[in-house]
Amino acid sequence: MRLAFKTAPQNTTWHDLIEVWRAADDIELFESGWLFDHFYPIYSDATGPCLEGWVTLTALAQATKRLRFGTLVTGVHYRHPAVLANMAATLDVVSGGRLELGIGAGWNEEESGAYGIAVGTPKQRSDRFEEACEVIIGLLSNDTTSFSGTYYELTNALCNPKPIQRPHPPICIGGNGEKRTLRTAARFAQHWNFVGGTAEEFARKRDVLREHCEDLGRDPGEILLSSHVRFEGDPAAAAAAAAELADAGAELAIVYLRPPLTPAVLEPLAEAFISVS
Repeated sequence: MRLAFKTAPQNTTWHDLIEVWRAADDIELFESGWLFDHFYPIYSDATGPCLEGWVTLTALAQATKRLRFGTLVTGVHYRHPAVLANMAATLDVVSGGRLELGIGAGWNEEESGAYGIAVGTPKQRSDRFEEACEVIIGLLSNDTTSFSGTYYELTNALCNPKPIQRPHPPICIGGNGEKRTLRTAARFAQHWNFVGGTAEEFARKRDVLREHCEDLGRDPGEILLSSHVRFEGDPAAAAAAAAELADAGAELAIVYLRPPLTPAVLEPLAEAFISVS
């Protein structure tokens, strides 16, 4: 089982966040680091501090040399996909080709409503997400992109410079929705992230993803399978949970570190994962 970590930039300080990332950059077993992309803290006091994800990610990319990185995930309704594509291309360039482009349909009605950003119905979210994937991939991959959809219109649109990773940075789609999200992942993603749960739940979603791939003529082996793994302070417990997910087909464990963030947990986590591998 491959190993990564996630540090939500909420209820923490920049000092603590960067210390964890710098320490993880020196531990080879950690292959990537992840943030979320929200403006309010989630699953906690929404009035607490929350650093903006893409600015934070850019700064962390400059503070590290080896780690790959991304957001789990960016709701596409927060930024026009043409803007997001240009952001992604630039960050891939300035990081030397280390970006993982995590995107999703969006769901947080509290922060979206406060800012006047329309989330839409589940169908609208899914339809908009599929259009956004086409726009982003087109802009990152092609010289020019034209697109006519319900939500987006592009005419001979440019994105220059292109990302270092060609044809584009790996697209990571996060979410468990069986009818739409997993089908969108089967169509566009190089990486699917299970938001978390039991190995049995993961196995069900994995099978649905494979069915969608078969229906679309896609090789499911082209898609990296990852899962969030909660860290409650016990490295052995996190490693054991990851091992169960690995038995169900997960390839990458993304261990979700909670505030207060400290680099002291990283070496014990790495050692625990080595012991069960």
